[in-house]
Amino acid sequence: MQRGPASSVKCLRALQLQWLPSGFLEFKRAMDDRINILMVDDQPGKLLTYEAMLGELGENLIKVHSGMEALEHLLKTDIALVLMDVSMPGMDGFETAQMIHDHPRFQNTPIVFVSGIHVTDLDRLKGYQHGAVDYVSVPVVPELLRAKVKVFAELHRKTHQLEALNAQMTVLQDEERRRIARELHDSVGQLLAAISMNSVLVEAESHKLSPEAARRVSENAAMVDDASRQIRTISHLLHPPLLDEVGLASALRWYVEGFSERSKIDAKLDIPQTFASLSKEMELSIFRVVQECLTNIHRHAGSPTAEIRIIQDDACLRVEIEDAGKGIPPEKQSTFGALGRTGVGLRGMRERLRQLGGTLQIQSNGHGTRVTAILPVISATAAPAVREVTSRSL
Repeated sequence: MQRGPASSVKCLRALQLQWLPSGFLEFKRAMDDRINILMVDDQPGKLLTYEAMLGELGENLIKVHSGMEALEHLLKTDIALVLMDVSMPGMDGFETAQMIHDHPRFQNTPIVFVSGIHVTDLDRLKGYQHGAVDYVSVPVVPELLRAKVKVFAELHRKTHQLEALNAQMTVLQDEERRRIARELHDSVGQLLAAISMNSVLVEAESHKLSPEAARRVSENAAMVDDASRQIRTISHLLHPPLLDEVGLASALRWYVEGFSERSKIDAKLDIPQTFASLSKEMELSIFRVVQECLTNIHRHAGSPTAEIRIIQDDACLRVEIEDAGKGIPPEKQSTFGALGRTGVGLRGMRERLRQLGGTLQIQSNGHGTRVTAILPVISATAAPAVREVTSRSL
């Protein structure tokens, strides 16, 4: 049977998708999926009106009738935009917005207020102070509301594209680290071992050489041994084999001891004796967070000590890295909440934790800095949904 043009195009498109990189397919899915828009109003009639106005956008519209319901949906659903009434009984829109943005995970969730009562400039100012990105007065112009929501929907999709890119880059970086570590061990490391064995044979005959030549032979042997140690250290720092062989606890003990010896910083590790097994991704992320923090302490803090504490319970795992250095300047701390204005290391830590449903908090003053990573722990029998964990639950 002969196929029509539309059928041929579909077949061609299917063949093209088979050859596209997996990262591109992730971006396409992020673009194709409907986003979730949370509409909050205590009046069902107004919610139906907003649904009629926004229905043609083709997004997933979620209707709730109170601030508490809104918070519950945020915890279990990926919300792109909150469209919220200001005047609601109990907890009003301003209070709800404050609670949403106080949560580390929702600090950047856009909120659009809608009000037919609070329409003065002072009301608008209060709305923006509580984290609103826009303030719409009643009566609402349908075309204007659709245009505003469409902008935030596309922004959310673009953000998910970047997050997918970051996730893929992190995976590729870890794979490259593992590959380079293996190459250093299997190629350069083996060559140095062969040179060392040859040096032993030469040193055995060094009495036949002049004193100067014998001294140089001995120096060469010492330099080869030193190079071998450095290659082994670099290889293990790129990807510690203990992490794959015996797990996170042993890898952290090895790294902290080595860091303390190399940096002359008194680093102490407090980790539970009965440390529950975690996924490979979580173990690697925790190791990298500790590694990055200790590197920053060595380079910037000027601290004589460093403390690493790992606390685990049924709900979450908490990692604290604390120093007694000069702290982070206030002007730098003010940029921590701003997207794209933090250092590469901090962004990398946050991205690793975000992919696992975790958060990163930084507290600093003139007496030191504390970095806290909080990750949800999911047991083997737990449901697929990630339980949200915050510092308030600890």
